[in-house]
Amino acid sequence: MNFVVPADLEAEVNDLIGRYPQPRSAVVMVLHALQEHFGYISPAAMEWTAQKLGIEPIHVLELVTFYPMFRRAPAGRFQFKVCRTLSCALAGSHRLYEHLCRRLGLDPRKPGLQTTPDGRFSVERVECLASCHTAPVLLCNDQLHEHMSPEKADALLEQLH
Repeated sequence: MNFVVPADLEAEVNDLIGRYPQPRSAVVMVLHALQEHFGYISPAAMEWTAQKLGIEPIHVLELVTFYPMFRRAPAGRFQFKVCRTLSCALAGSHRLYEHLCRRLGLDPRKPGLQTTPDGRFSVERVECLASCHTAPVLLCNDQLHEHMSPEKADALLEQLH
């Protein structure tokens, strides 16, 4: 396995593991730390995690594929997360998502995270972003954008180009 974990990240992982009575209990936190550092969870990262925690690699894969916050592919520099739950859906989030996909040359019918070929933008549908009263909402990296529309999305894209 050719997967290199920097010393500071390994120290962080060791600290996380030490907070739990069983090393395997730290698996989700370890995955968060790896994704924070590398931007996604690669097959090599899953293998490393399994070895580090003394668990089967399939158990790590099950978690990575079950929880939507884990990515198995690199995300773009700007990550658009469009809320798809009821309030946002009723306020037009589906139309917003389709518009963003079309503007970025992505397929709105394709499930999961999509990234532009240049690696600049990613778009995905997500569950509730906890701002139902300002629907539809979009999260761009860590900034929440409220009362979004295709026109506001266009303006945001122009700002980011």
